[in-house]
Amino acid sequence: MKLIVGLGNPGAKYEGNRHNIGFMAVDEIHRRHSAFQPWRARFQGQVSEGRLGSEKVLLLKPSTYMNESGRAVGEAMRFFKLEPADIVVLYDELDLPPAKFRMKTGGGHGGHNGLRSITAHIGADYRRLRLGIGHPGDKKLVSNYVLGDFAKADRDWLEPLLTEIADNAGLLAEGKDSQFANKLTLALEPEKAQRKPKKEPSGEGDAAAGKPKGQSHIRQARQPKPVNVPKSGPMAEMLKKLLGGGER
Repeated sequence: MKLIVGLGNPGAKYEGNRHNIGFMAVDEIHRRHSAFQPWRARFQGQVSEGRLGSEKVLLLKPSTYMNESGRAVGEAMRFFKLEPADIVVLYDELDLPPAKFRMKTGGGHGGHNGLRSITAHIGADYRRLRLGIGHPGDKKLVSNYVLGDFAKADRDWLEPLLTEIADNAGLLAEGKDSQFANKLTLALEPEKAQRKPKKEPSGEGDAAAGKPKGQSHIRQARQPKPVNVPKSGPMAEMLKKLLGGGER
């Protein structure tokens, strides 16, 4: 059994909040995978059991409000005798720009009250999918910002992000976090994933391809420069003797 937890606050009042992006992601997984059962109340939250590929999975949305999320997660973990590595928590991240994401295992809570609560109940070694929502620019504005709804313009990046998370959730269930991150990057940032390889050092690549080798600026500087040879006078006579005689 694997546990995929979305963080947020329960109730219609909070549905569209930035703080609820974890709920949104888990809802999208549930919506796009028919193997999951209807939501029901359990473990101080809303849960749905199902399968992602060969893995049995429990989706969990704590109903305890954000600051007490760890109560629900801890209860489900103990019931199924899970390890922290079996748990993935999806949540909003102020320190990432909107549409960006990061996978990590363990670490601090970074001031996020949901993580703070979960760590207090199960330790810090669970896996995290951090979903960027951006920062309002002033700490005094954070509370209103995270408890504010996403703007209509945010749909342009939010919907594709949630879709890709749901479509690749099987990799999360299998513990293949790096492959999951690569899949999302390919889908959401193809220009980043398809960067051109660096050019080889000057000359080497061309030579291997059968092209004439280019010259570096150092080699060019070492090329002999034309010398002005005097045509008359004592110096001209001396050079004629050294170089083999007179005119031809």
